Order: sequence, then C-alpha cells, then structure tokens
Amino acid sequence: MTALGLCPTHADSQNNLANIKREQGKIEEATRLYLKALEIYPEFAAAHSNLASILQQQGKLQEAILHYKEAIRIAPTFADAYSNMGNTLKEMGDAANAMQCYTRAIQINPAFADAHSNLASIHKDSGNIPDAIQSYSTALKLKPDFPDAFCNLAHCLQIICDWTDYDNRMKRLVAMLNHPPFNYPDRLSVRNGTSRLRIGYVSSDFGNHPTSHLMQSIPGMHDRSKVEVFCYALSANDGTNFRQKLMNEAEHFVDLSQITCARNEIFALRPAPIQVMWLGYPGTSGAPFMDYIITDAVTSPMRLSHAYSEKLAYMPHTFFIGDHAQMLKHLTERVILKDKCAPAEKDNVTVVNATNLEPLLSKADVKHTVRETEVIYGPAKEKIKTEVVVSVVEVPTTEPLKQMIGGGLIASSVVDGVHVHNGLTQIQMHHKAATGEEVPQSLLLTSRQQYNLPEDAIVFCNFNQLYKIDPPTLDMWIEILKRVPHSVLWLLRFPFHGEAHVHKYCADRDIDVKRIVFSHVAAKEEHVRRGQLADVCLDTPLCNGHTTGMDILWTGTPMVTMPLETLASRVASSQLYALGVPELVAKSQKDYVNIAVKLGTDKNYLSAIRAKVWKARTTSTLFNVKQYCMDMESLLHIMWKRYEEGRPVEHITQGATQIDF
Repeated sequence: MTALGLCPTHADSQNNLANIKREQGKIEEATRLYLKALEIYPEFAAAHSNLASILQQQGKLQEAILHYKEAIRIAPTFADAYSNMGNTLKEMGDAANAMQCYTRAIQINPAFADAHSNLASIHKDSGNIPDAIQSYSTALKLKPDFPDAFCNLAHCLQIICDWTDYDNRMKRLVAMLNHPPFNYPDRLSVRNGTSRLRIGYVSSDFGNHPTSHLMQSIPGMHDRSKVEVFCYALSANDGTNFRQKLMNEAEHFVDLSQITCARNEIFALRPAPIQVMWLGYPGTSGAPFMDYIITDAVTSPMRLSHAYSEKLAYMPHTFFIGDHAQMLKHLTERVILKDKCAPAEKDNVTVVNATNLEPLLSKADVKHTVRETEVIYGPAKEKIKTEVVVSVVEVPTTEPLKQMIGGGLIASSVVDGVHVHNGLTQIQMHHKAATGEEVPQSLLLTSRQQYNLPEDAIVFCNFNQLYKIDPPTLDMWIEILKRVPHSVLWLLRFPFHGEAHVHKYCADRDIDVKRIVFSHVAAKEEHVRRGQLADVCLDTPLCNGHTTGMDILWTGTPMVTMPLETLASRVASSQLYALGVPELVAKSQKDYVNIAVKLGTDKNYLSAIRAKVWKARTTSTLFNVKQYCMDMESLLHIMWKRYEEGRPVEHITQGATQIDF
C-alpha cells in the first residue's frame, strides 16, 4: 500500500493491487481497483485487459469483450488481449471470431504457446483434427512443459488412430496423473424438513446428448409419494423434445446455464449432504466431495475399490440404463423382406421396422420361423428354453426396393399398395423422428445395400468413435477377419481423418482394405436402426461402447467384449450380464478372438445367440427403466438412512449379485 499511500492516483499501483486481490479471490475488490485505475488513466490497456478477464470469470461476457476491444484499440499489438478475447468469444459460441483472435495473437507473437494451443482447440472442436495436431505440436515445441496441450495432442492422435510413438505417449500421460491436493469445504449439516427424499440431478447434458437419450424417462418414473425430483441444467435449452420432456416430468427444473462454472465447482461447495456420481462420467471423480458412485459388481468389483475416491453403491443388476424401449419403440419388432424366388436369406439383409407392422403383415405372404434358444435366469443360472419367432415377408420381387435405394427415393410399394420408406431418407421425411425425439410412424426399410455391405458376408461392426480403438484391439479384429472367411469389419468415419490410418494399419498386416467398410455418422434413429444389419458387434476393450453398446443390443445384435480394470472398460460386460448373455464376455484376448470366430463360423451358434439377445431385450432388466428407477430409489434411501443415523459413508452392496472377475 506504500505507493498508493504516497500517490493515491497512481494507476499502475491500483492495477497491481487489483491483481493481488484477484489472486486472493477477492473479486469485488479487484474489480473496484481495476475500475479505479481506468478512472485515473482511461487509456490503460493492461487494466482494460485485466478487467475484461475478471468480467469473463464472472460470466459478464459482453462487458468483457468491450474492455478487450478497448485494450486492443489502445495497444494494437497486445497479443494477450487478442488471445483472451478469443477465449471469451469461444465461450460465447463464436468460434469463427475466436479463431481470428488467436490467429492475430500468433501473428503478433509467433512464440505465444498458449495462443497456438487455443487455436488448436478451435480446430479440434470443429473436427479439423490435422490442423489441431499441428497447432498443439507447435505449442509444445515452444513450451515443452505444457500438460494441457500434450493431453489434447494425445487425444487428437488417438481420435484419428495415429499410433506413432504410442507407448511413450501413454507413459508420459500416466506420469502426469499426480495432482496437488486441494482444500474443500466441510460437509453441510442439513436437517430433513420433508417426508420425501429430495433427489437433484445436475447435468450439462439435458438436451440432445447421449446422457439424455439414456435417462430422459427417469425423472418421470420416480415414485412421487417417496421422492421429490429436481433437475439442474448447466446448459442452455437446445429446443429439443429431450429437454422439454425433462422439463415437463421433473417436479422442479432449474436452468443454471447462465452461471459460468463447471459441475465440479458446484459440488466442491457441497450443496447437498450426500453427493453421488451417476451415469454421466465413466469413472471416479477423484474428488473428496463426492460420497458415492452408483455402479454394480461387474463394472466395479470390490477388488478394484481402491481405484475410486467414492464409496461403491451397487445396483442389483447394472448401473447402466437406456430409454430405448420408449425412445425407439419401433425397433421392438421387425420383419424380414425376401424375394420369393430367391434362396433363403439371413435375418439381417433387408429389414422393415414400425410401431405397427400389421398393414404389411395383413397383406403379404408371411412365413414364421421359430428359433429355439436357451436363456439363463437368476443367480442359480437356471437354463430355460425359449422360442423366438422370425417373421419373413416374401414379395414377388425386391427389385423396386433396390431401385428406390439406388435412386435415393423416399418410398416404394411392396405389396398391394403398402409402401415402405427408405431408411436413408428419414432425416428428410421427419427431422424429430430422425433425431430420436419422436418415434417414427412409417414402415422403415433398412438394408445392407444402403451401406455397401455384402449380403452374404459375416458383418462384424463397431460404431464407436475411432479414438476408442488402440493397436491391441485392431490386432484382435484383424486376427478375427483372417480366421472368418468372407467377413467384413464395419466402422464409422468418426472422424473422417481416421479412415486412412485404419486402412493402412490393416493393409500392412495383409488385410484387403475392401474388407474394412466405413460409413458416415448418422442421426440417432438411423444410427441405432442400422445396427440390425451387423451379425456381431466387436466391442473396444480399452473404452467400451456405453450408449453405443445399448444401441447395438437394442437391435438384437450380440456384442463381444473383454473387461479390463477401469470402469469405462467394464460397462459392456455389465450390460451383457444384465441381458443374460455372459458367454459373450471374454476372459482374455485369445478368448475374445475365439468367441468372435465361433460366432462368425458356426451358423447355428450365431443364430441361437442372436435369438437369445433379441428375446432378452424385452424380458431382462437391461432396458426396463421402471424397474431401474425403483432399484435406484431403494439405493438412495439406503444412503439417506445411513446419513440420518450419523453413520459414515461406506460401500453399499446389499441386494447386488456378487460377480468378481
């Protein structure tokens, strides 16, 4: 305070003191001092930039932009102001102008590592992965000790399956996992002032996001006599039916999107006496302010409890859930279309789905094939034989359907005036049905022809983002292709830039790249529906298909997985156990390959497993949202009872089937 005591109108001293107050977390005092500095000297560029930064921190983004512009007007070569204004514009969703700011900052100061990293983040978010890699690499050359840039670079390389120097990259990432300790507020002492348990769901994904696709029906299925439901949205309303459903069915829906803080910052302040991790993030929070993680005995066996900062709270079956039975009801049933003059086809070459198939079935020549399979129920592993009826519609010729697909037409007559719609044109016909916001009402045709898949081949698929693939996984898939003649692997251009790397890796190992079929990313409804065309899904062990796993199983396509030790690597195993098909869970890489090869070479076994998965979708607990909701309520009541009794937070395992592998 000496400089200010000697000269209270010294603008530099006001600015420096403001910086100190800001570091101490005294935001209001810092703001007042920056304003005082500007009152003394309005042309003080650094004070404008510092004030803009603190305004951005408070969520006052438009005001921040005004002060950044003033700083740049006063000092046109102020690189930091350009870069920070870019950060503010990015937060406002203005990626184009943010990119211009970062580019200008780099022009002024080519050695500005943070600006290169910020520019890279714009490229990454827009899907321009090659340019993102180049910018992150430049940032690291300028500042080798730059963890944020390195982690993002590693992720970008993984996204496009570029495994150059893969092992060293992974070792460096692991070495960066030691975090300094933080001090967090103590637990709140809260008195229960209501007879109902209050449950608050906090998420930035209430909208068109996989999390909402999974849990959108949960708030409306709670027992309102026992619980009071709150939803706290950290993201703005995207105008979708997913958001509207949650707003309608939660008793209290609170929009917190104007508060510019992350979920962890909210939970660090302990707004509730019990704080629980559930569904959104596939792993431990690592934070002392989260009490429990809702999981299950397969996903998080007790032998791995040391890997979690939270206590494990087991659901009786699987902690994962999907709203597919409500959201994609039209995929509950299907008929197989077949040319009457052609030999018998597989059950996944040309398929028709609808909420009501009767218009087609009542006018067509229908043959019913009964498939018998064994289903294992309960802890006693009781084997019960069950039947699955496959309905086959024979039409005089499928040529009109092939012409419809080849010509990109919307619909074609099948028999006696009954029309089916080309599933590839769903986005043109009904946008909300295409995104999964509404259930389609038309007869939808899905065929291998639409995706350039051979009709007589065994089709292995994986519809995950390509970053989930690592070299050992692709090596297993290559071995499977070599051991299953006339088979193909069906992947997604997710992203586009990964296709060439995958093709090269396979070609270098003597796999014809024509056997690796890539398709574009599709809207939600088509993305799920086309999974019917595959024979077997090959899961990614490193990070499983979570929502994607539920999607593929809802179509009746079996999935082979291999659990490792992280939560993200064991979700698919949990799904398969809940579905009643544990035989698809491999114990090793060799076992994984052998299971897939048996499915690909033994037609009777493949048929039985496909029938078993198809039947179990509607009879097991995996897609039963109502039962899931009841089980979760029971678990939350156990947590609350322990809290009321003053007992410490401990693992909750009662009622769960103990499966440890």
